[in-house]
Amino acid sequence: MVKPTVGAVVLAAGKGTRMKSSRPKVMIPLLEEPILYYPLKALSGVPFLQDIAVIVGWKKEEVESYLRVSWPQVVAITQEQQFGTGHAAQIASSWFSKYDHVVIMPGDVPLVESETLKSLIEEHVEKCSDGTFLAFCPSEVKGYGRVIVLDGKVRIVEEKDATEEEKKVNLANAGIYVFKTESLIKALGEISNNNAQGEYYLTDVIELLSMKGKAVRVKVLEDPSEAKGVNSPSQLIEASETMRVKIIRKHLENGVRCDDFASLWIGPQVIIEPDVRLAPSVQLWGKTFVSCGSEIGSYSVLRNVQVGPKAVVKEHVVLENSSVGEGATVGPFAYVRESSVIEKQAFVGKFVEIKKSKIGRGSKVPHHSYVGDAEVGSNTNIGAGTITCNYDGKKKNKTVIGDNCFIGSDTMLVAPVTIGDGAYTGAGSVITKDVPPGNLAIGRAKQKNIEGWIKRREKRGEEI
Repeated sequence: MVKPTVGAVVLAAGKGTRMKSSRPKVMIPLLEEPILYYPLKALSGVPFLQDIAVIVGWKKEEVESYLRVSWPQVVAITQEQQFGTGHAAQIASSWFSKYDHVVIMPGDVPLVESETLKSLIEEHVEKCSDGTFLAFCPSEVKGYGRVIVLDGKVRIVEEKDATEEEKKVNLANAGIYVFKTESLIKALGEISNNNAQGEYYLTDVIELLSMKGKAVRVKVLEDPSEAKGVNSPSQLIEASETMRVKIIRKHLENGVRCDDFASLWIGPQVIIEPDVRLAPSVQLWGKTFVSCGSEIGSYSVLRNVQVGPKAVVKEHVVLENSSVGEGATVGPFAYVRESSVIEKQAFVGKFVEIKKSKIGRGSKVPHHSYVGDAEVGSNTNIGAGTITCNYDGKKKNKTVIGDNCFIGSDTMLVAPVTIGDGAYTGAGSVITKDVPPGNLAIGRAKQKNIEGWIKRREKRGEEI
């Protein structure tokens, strides 16, 4: 038997007026990912779903740009004027007509799980339904469309169109549907905009199918929180907290240890191996990966970072788009950014900034230094106060420091410059020329002691 084909359409064209934001609602961050990320992720986790399309509209350029970079396999369909969810489905119908069934869901329901969508589609297909949708019993039903089941017929009434009696119904529409494509396309041609909003409602399709004797089913969510939408800043906070707790619990189940659940923040794309310790007030974002046996200290923020096994990131460290090797130590109070690589057993200490540089295996940058656009070999020591002077006013230049070097404290390395293997620089030097391997470079003014200067100054009555 040939398996039916299934496509999915995510509705993301609206402005989201109640958010009071200059950005499209679906692009507002939730745990540092756009709200739209979550329904796309949930749909991507359904193994038999063929393709996904997103309906874009208000400020569509921002949504389309995000899709091109993060979801290149997803199709963007433009709804130039937003005349309701039914109108959006009408516009998308030429795209989803090639599938046997289509999922239609909002782009602002970040908490729905892949397993829930999978179960919904499977039940719909197995029971040969024309339409199946998710409903839930919220603690506060105000604002939701009510699901009315009477005499075997099903309809959904938007709150603005509901009677006082209908408003008392505690079964709410989650806005997530699966339709038999042929039935949906036919019904979309028959719905009207005769309602309080003057819009074409997708919910009217449910009533139309039901009244015609088509098979319409309601599937009630076991966990009502999955249906929570984001329509206001306060709802965004609620969804963020719910998602934060879900994510942390999954990591704890996998053997991650945290010292303070309440102050820990972990993004949805973060991967953490077992036996990792996270101190209070840690933040892990983006595509961060933390290997087993590592420790992350309090108030450290990691974003798109690879942390090797048994590495230690101490307190107050910011790591961005970089990697920390096995057994390496970073911090406290360090800033590592822009594709920097801290190799195995290396040490980047306090008040150090590393930018677009490699610190080789076993090398040390212990304190108060800036290393930018540089490559440091293995087992090299960078003295306190060292700076790679990488910018000449027009472009960035590279500094290369070899293996087993010793860079004296307060050395200025004026790039482009190369320090050969085993070379030393004297403390306080300004190095403007390459230093051959095994050489000592000293680039500082000769010291001059002025005898009797203090006594002469005192006689003149000057303060020291």
